[in-house]
Order: sequence, then structure tokens, then C-alpha cells
Amino acid sequence: MPTFDELDLDPRVLSTLTEIGYETPSPIQEQTIPLLLEGRDVLGLAQTGTGKTAAFALPVLSRIDVDVHRPQALVLAPTRELAIQVSDAFQTYSANMPGLNVLPIYGGQSYGPQLAGLRRGPQIVVGTPGRLIDHLEKGSLDLSALKHLVLDEADEMLRMGFIEDVEKILQSVPAGRQVALFSATMPTGIRKISQSYLNDPAEISVKTKTSTATNITQRYVPVRGTQKLEALTRILEVEPFDAMIVFVRTKQLTEELAEKLQARGHSAQAINGDIAQPQRERTIGQLRDGRIDILVATDVAARGLDVERISHVFNYDIPHDTESYVHRVGRTGRAGRSGQAILFVSPRERNLLRSIEKATRQTIEQMELPSVEAVNERRLARFSETITRTLAADGLDVFQELVRNYEREHGVPAEQIAAALASMAQGDRPLLLEPEQIDQPAASNFEPRSADTETYRVEVGRRNRVTPRALVGALTNEGGLASKHIGHIDIRNEHTLIELPAGLPDDMLGKLRGTQVAGRGLRISRADGEVIARRPRRTGGGGRDGNRDKSRQPRKGQQRAPQPARGGAGKRRGDFTRS
Repeated sequence: MPTFDELDLDPRVLSTLTEIGYETPSPIQEQTIPLLLEGRDVLGLAQTGTGKTAAFALPVLSRIDVDVHRPQALVLAPTRELAIQVSDAFQTYSANMPGLNVLPIYGGQSYGPQLAGLRRGPQIVVGTPGRLIDHLEKGSLDLSALKHLVLDEADEMLRMGFIEDVEKILQSVPAGRQVALFSATMPTGIRKISQSYLNDPAEISVKTKTSTATNITQRYVPVRGTQKLEALTRILEVEPFDAMIVFVRTKQLTEELAEKLQARGHSAQAINGDIAQPQRERTIGQLRDGRIDILVATDVAARGLDVERISHVFNYDIPHDTESYVHRVGRTGRAGRSGQAILFVSPRERNLLRSIEKATRQTIEQMELPSVEAVNERRLARFSETITRTLAADGLDVFQELVRNYEREHGVPAEQIAAALASMAQGDRPLLLEPEQIDQPAASNFEPRSADTETYRVEVGRRNRVTPRALVGALTNEGGLASKHIGHIDIRNEHTLIELPAGLPDDMLGKLRGTQVAGRGLRISRADGEVIARRPRRTGGGGRDGNRDKSRQPRKGQQRAPQPARGGAGKRRGDFTRS
């Protein structure tokens, strides 16, 4: 394996790599850096955590002219968090390049600082598609001097519905620019982008034996949805951790769970898409410097998050796709450190666990839930440790005199006085956990389901003028489902049947039942014996964005059945908050 010294990088960049301790490039860096330094377009297939940020940042920095104060490199990222992370990486690698200016541009931040930053003439701009389009339309972003364009996590931009914005940006840049496109997967829509906008790209694929790092220990706990909080509380009491991200499916649950953990004495905060960007950045800073230990987050809110302290990732809600699981788990075990990933699984979610194991090619071992006795033993040990630390501290003289005087004046033994003081220190929170039975599913009730999907019924139909788009919007925005996991939709007169992943947890169904669609409550439930009327199938190619299934198109003379909203580019702009 070559060293970075052999890759013909700019000496200023090499000196920075030496200072931060980088010695040998990762496989994606070894293959990509020489090609980008030669000026070739690159199409890279690489999972998160493979080092792809440095794979494009180091050669781009090596070819930047710091004396030209105009955007020479543009990096597109799907989320604000990833844009900030990539911008920080550029800042780190350019520490020995005085005069270089990197500007992150993303939604959720006021325009003032961004406009001021653009007027200063940054050489590198990192941004999300929606906000970049806004600046292009305002004329505040000038790309006429652009030489390098990077699309990071292109498949995620397709999934989030930003691909039209991406194409608009691609059409706005000079013809001679170099393009590097990185994606964890290569759906038809991304392949089409590469064929249309990349010039004879060199294709690089970094294959790994598993999708999750081998230095991450993965375990699952079988537990019913109503007892997750009690189970999580026990694990937090016994499991040693530095910092932890707890992933949930909905924005509302981030707030609810964080408040419940705070009430139980844990330093926890929530992060989700509704929280203002300055507050999000403050929260992540608090996690980084140790002022909080637990971050309760949704997938999108935590994307791109890289904090060294994170020793554990906890999947409070199991994700419905393996890519989300791999991304979540990748928040720990960074840079070769060991990490822990724990997953709650209910009986109905067993098939999702098996899908994750199959995709990652790793067996996830069952974890025993800590007993009440184990929790109380740990609490008593911590209390004793607190006494020992306090006894070793200075300044106890005045308290010792106080105890001696109280003992002499009131005739109360010193041990009773100490017990009273200990109770005062403990406060309202009981020292010992009260026995509470957690009904863990037995092995006989924890078998894989026979199918990956099942039919659900919602109590709105044609009479309510409901549309597939409205139904998909409710399921994705409120329930946290990706639209690609919403199958056939059969709208009938009084109700609608929808095909969804099998085993949706009860807490998600509870939230969905209160969702308003067409002015009525969704009231979703599992369909008992009802069958979706499926359209006749025939073979066909992909549609505009590669996600359309032509086999679902009606035959000539046949009435078109309702279509579910598509993922990727098929999603309407109104379905997403512009990032």
C-alpha cells in the first residue's frame, strides 16, 4: 500500500496530513486521489465510513489557486449536517494553506452570513442543493470560475427528492469542469446522471466484506414496544458508555424520550429536523465536549454526525431499511475505535432483524436484559464511589464538626445522621429500582414472519377525495417511513388498502392513527383478510428517474389504478423541506 507521500499531493496538504497523523490512504483514497489529480472525472461506489471525504478533498485542495478569490470547487451534500462535516474536513486539511476560504451553505441558516461569506470570495463552497439553487437564482453565487464539482452521497439526494436541483446545478457550471460523483448504491437515476454529466469517468468500487465495521459489537434485545423505556433505563444503568446516540423514527418521539430520560437523571437532549440550526449545532457541541451524554435523534438529523465520544449507538426503533441501520451504526467505531450497537426488536420486527443480518453479513447476538438486582447493585456501587471521592476531598472539617455537635446535642448516633444526609443528597429519586416485570418475548413467539410486507387499512377513500400523494405524505412525514417502502395503494369508496413493511410497531401505528388526511383521521389498522386489487404486470424499463415500474402502467383501454408516490426524483418539491 502506498503512503500519502507517493500520491503527488500538494506539499502544504501533505504537511497537514503528517501533523494529524495520517500515514496510509484507505482503498477509496488510494484509487481516487491519483485520478482526480490527473483531471479525470470519477464515479465512486463507496459506503459511508470508507474515507471518501478525504478521497476528494485532498486532490481538490492540491489543485486550488488560493490567490483566486472565486468559487473554484463546489461540493453538493444531501443534508446540512453532512455539508458542515465536509466543510470542517476541508478546513482541517487546509490548515497549512493560508488564504484558503471554505464556505458551507445550507438551509436553516439565515442568508446574511452566507451572502457575506460569498462576497469574501471563497475558493470552496459546500452546500445543500436547495439553498445553492436559491443563491444561483439570486445571483449571489457565481460559478463561472468553477473547476471542480463533487456530488457526495448522490443516492441520498435522489432518495430525498433533490435530483432535479442537482441537475439544474450541473447545467449551470462551466463545461470544462471536473466532476466526481460518490454514492453508496448506484440506482438507475444516479447512473443516468453520470452518463449525462460526467466525461468518460473512471469507475471505482470499494467492496467490503461487510457493510458494518468489524470493530463494532452488535447486539439486540427482544422487548415489546410498551416496555422499551423501562428496558432502556435498565441498560443505561448497567452498560458502561461514554456518549450515546439513541435513534427513534419520529421527530415527536425524540422530544418525548429525551424528557423521560432527563427525568430519570440522564443528561439527554433531542435533535430533529424541526429544531433550529443554531440550537442543533449547540446540542452537538454539548455532546462533543461532554456536557450531555445522550442524544436522541432521527436518521436525517444525525446524518453526517461525527463525534469521537460516541461509544454506543442505540436503535430504540428498528429502521425499516438496512442502509439506515448501517448509517446509524457508523456513528460509532470511527477511525478504528471500538463501538457498541444495541437494537430493540419486537416479535413483529423479527424479519427486519433477519434482513439486517443478511445485508450486513453479520450475526447480531441477543443481549440479556439487566435484572433489577443488577441495576440496584450498580446503583449502590456508584453511591459508594461517590462517598469515597467525597471523603478524599478537602473542606470536610466544618461538616465533621456539625455532625459531632448534632450527635452530642440530640443524642442521635452518627450513622443515623449520615443516613439522613445521604437521603438529602439522593433527593426525590429513589436509590433502588423497584421490581418491575418486563415481559420479554419468548423464543416461540419470536419467529420470523412469513413475508416482508402486509396490508394495512385506513378509513379514508374516494368519497373523501383522498390521493396517493396525501397518503404517502402522511406515512413518510409522520411515521418516518421511506416512500420506497410503501407498496401498492388500493383506494376504495370508503377506505384504502396500503402495502407496508410487515411488523410496524404499535407506537408508530398509534401516532399514525391521529394523522389528518383529507380532513379525516388516518385511523390505520392491519387489514383482516382484505386483499389489495393488484394491477396486471408486464415487463418494462425504468421511468424518468429510474424508479418508475412500467409494469404497473395500465394496458390500453384499462382504467389507471392509483399510484403510490415514488421515492427519489419522483417526489414533489412540496413533500420536502428544502435543505
